[in-house]
Amino acid sequence: MAEQILCHQRTRLSYKDAYGYVIPVGSTSLMAWVTDEGMIGTAGFDIEALANVGVPAAIVGASESTLDNLDGLMDAEVRAANLPAVQRRVEIGMPGREALNRM
Repeated sequence: MAEQILCHQRTRLSYKDAYGYVIPVGSTSLMAWVTDEGMIGTAGFDIEALANVGVPAAIVGASESTLDNLDGLMDAEVRAANLPAVQRRVEIGMPGREALNRM
């Protein structure tokens, strides 16, 4: 079995930086892109708990395959968004990169 390691990456959005994280958990990994105000991530994150503290967050996913890298997370569609994200005009079906730009 290959050793899993935490991955950290930075990218530039339209007006701010985003930081990507891959966190190995058992046989899978949690992935997220985080800005200074919000985040997009895989289904392992509790976006409603983040809403309780006012953090905009969205779950993204690919319909035909599983996500295997941080770039795929940016291209995947928003599947769910909490109220703070909706208030920032994040919509179901938009690409993760566009949602993250609004947070």
